This record gives sequence, structure tokens and C-alpha cells, in this order.
Amino acid sequence: MTEALTGLVLLLSLSFLRIPIAFSMVAVGFGGMAWILGPQGAMANVGQTAFDAAINYELSVVPLFVLMGNFVTRARLSSELYTASNAFLGHRKGGLAMATIVACGGFSAICGSSLATAATMAKVAMPSMRRFGYDDSLAAGSIAAGGTLGILIPPSVLLVIYGILTQTSIGKLFAAGIMPGLVGILFYLAAVKAVIMIKPSAGPAGERQNWAQRMQALSRVWGVLLLFGIVMGGIYGGVFSPTEAAGIGAFGGFLFALFRKALNWYTFYEVLLESAATTAMLFAVLIGALLFANFINVTDFPQALLEMAGQFSDTPWLVIAAILVIYVALGCVFESLSMILLTVPIFFPLVLELGYDPIWFGIVVVVITEISLITPPVGLNVFVLRGVLPDVTTSTIFRGVTPFWIADLFRLTLIVAVPALSLWLPSFVR
Repeated sequence: MTEALTGLVLLLSLSFLRIPIAFSMVAVGFGGMAWILGPQGAMANVGQTAFDAAINYELSVVPLFVLMGNFVTRARLSSELYTASNAFLGHRKGGLAMATIVACGGFSAICGSSLATAATMAKVAMPSMRRFGYDDSLAAGSIAAGGTLGILIPPSVLLVIYGILTQTSIGKLFAAGIMPGLVGILFYLAAVKAVIMIKPSAGPAGERQNWAQRMQALSRVWGVLLLFGIVMGGIYGGVFSPTEAAGIGAFGGFLFALFRKALNWYTFYEVLLESAATTAMLFAVLIGALLFANFINVTDFPQALLEMAGQFSDTPWLVIAAILVIYVALGCVFESLSMILLTVPIFFPLVLELGYDPIWFGIVVVVITEISLITPPVGLNVFVLRGVLPDVTTSTIFRGVTPFWIADLFRLTLIVAVPALSLWLPSFVR
């Protein structure tokens, strides 16, 4: 117990010192294992863990979905999604911000990355909102918040990793993410409406388009619908596994970008290089987290937590509430992937012991991780936007996302209180 707590304190301390989380987890995990098993045992653990992660067939879904998202981005589908959303919503007060959120939700369905969604939509939506005189805070806030949908609406890289860590069906997790993702879009639209009610000048109405223009804009997003339908329909219909679906999705994204004449040899090289860099970063964090988890598991910490949970068997919601508070606190220090990799191996046995559904818990974890993407002081989506929009201050973006993370807290409460919201669709998946 003492070794585990010491390791957690060391990990937090290294994170506060801004040492990359992958290196921090490797250092603490290796040091802890060396303390308990000796240097030779620790070295063997590092080699075996890295080897197992590298050859894991299920993990091949990660680079494939990343590759699919990069191809789709090159095909400029983000612009067409925004145009279609704007055609239906842009004439309302705050409509351009609402259109941004809806477009982010659509782009998330074929991207799976919050950071990529936020960065891509910033380039598409921000110029339009500025042209109509939107406050930078509302404009940037809607982009940053909409980008968080990328880790919940399938295909989600974080849901894939959660499924692998917990041996939970990835297909069912993808199905479980759809309803909470749609609820998230509705809550974000309500947040925009609330901002406009308080300050009408923050989001002036845009141009109204007729139905012919709307249908024309809608017809251009057939690629998104087709790709999403093939990937998700194949998984839910039992035609192919999530890993096979990722391969088909990546190839479909390639064909679509090729058809759109968005690829040449140089851009193809860029897509592959960017996908490889993203995958390397994800695997570095993953291996570091697995090493740290191995260290925690050889201590008596997991057993102590299970014994503690047994004392709350009559009020298990207190344990869930405590876990959520811990996630909120960790969100101020860690980014989303590190948070899930660090905590799920510790909390998952606890949740199962209390009788909660692992699919429901996965959605709860991802939703509360979404909140960490837009809350200070880390808020990775905020800093991604800061890089894309250098003339918008960090404080302006954080001010803009405040209504959205408040909306997220209401959504989290709803998902925790009504498990059927996450579990209804998975009940139809084989």
C-alpha cells in the first residue's frame, strides 16, 4: 500500500514539473518494480510489456482509425459538414456556433480524435463566425467544446483503449457512445442558447438559406454518412470486427481523398507521417501506463481498494461519486489518454465488485475525460486552439468554454443517474 501511494505521489510531482506523462509513468513504474522485484525483474517487465503492446492485434485498430481520420481531413469533409450545418442553423442567433457544434459531432463520427476535430474545425468555422461579428470567446468556446465529442462518438480511440484494457466489447462500447454523444450535442446547443440569452450581441444571426440551398449543402456530406455507415454498420451487423472495420475505414478514407483529388505523393507522405507520429505518441503513453499499472498491481493497493469498497456495499453510489471527484481533480493535471490509462486498471475491479456495468462505466469515464479537455489549467483542446488561433488569448478561450463544461456536468449527472441512456443501444449488438 505504501509503495503504491508513494508511486502515485511521485507521478503527480513529475507531472507538475511538466515532464511528459509517458516518461513519468515509465520512470515511476520501472523504479517501483525495481524496488519490489529488483533491477533484473524490472528490466524484464519493461521488455515484455513493450513487446506485448507492439504485437497486440487489437491495438492495430488505433493507427488505422487515426489514418482514416487523417485521410478524411485531407478530403475537406470538415468544410462540407460545417456548410451543411450552417445552412440549417446559421440564420438563428448563435446559429453559427450551433452549426460548429453539429459539424464537430459529424466530423467526430469519422475522426475519433478530439484534438484533430478542434484543430480542423477552428480553421473552418472561426473565419465565418468572425465575419458575422461573433465574440471570440463564444466562437472559440464552441469549437473547443465541440471538439471533445471526438473521443465519445464512435469510432473513438479512447473507447477502443478502454475496451482493450478491460476486455469489454469494443462494438458495444461504440454503440453505447452514440446516445450520450447526441445528448452532448443537445446540451452544447442549449449552452449556446443560454449565452445568447445573457448577451445577444455575442452571436448575431447569419444569412438565411432557402430549402434548395440547404438540400444542396446536405447532399455534399454523403461521404461522411457512407463511411460511417460502412464502418459502424459492419461492426453492429457482425460483418467484421472493430479491427477489420478500422482497416476498411482507412481504405475508404484513402479512396475518398483520392476521389476528391486531395492526395498527391507529397500529401500522401504527410498523412502517413502524421499518422505514424500520432500512433507513436499514443503507444508511448500506453506502454508507460501499462508499466505503471504493473507496478501498482504487484503492491497490495488493488486488494486494499476492494476491501474498502466492500464496506460501502449498501451505498455503492458513494464510491462512484468519490471516483468522479478524483477524475475531476486529475483532469486539472493529466490529459485524457493518460487519465484513462492511469486510472482504469485501478478503478475497474472496484466498479465490477460493486456490481456496475463495465460498458456504462466506460462511457462515464470518457464523458468525464471530455470535461478535462476544456477545463483549466491543462485543457488540451484550449491549447490546441491557442496554437491554431494565435490572436485569441488563452483566458478568452477558457472564458468561452465555461458554459460548455457546466453543460457537461449536467450531462454527466444524467448519464450516471440513467444508465439506460448508455446501455440501450448496446443491448442490440451481438
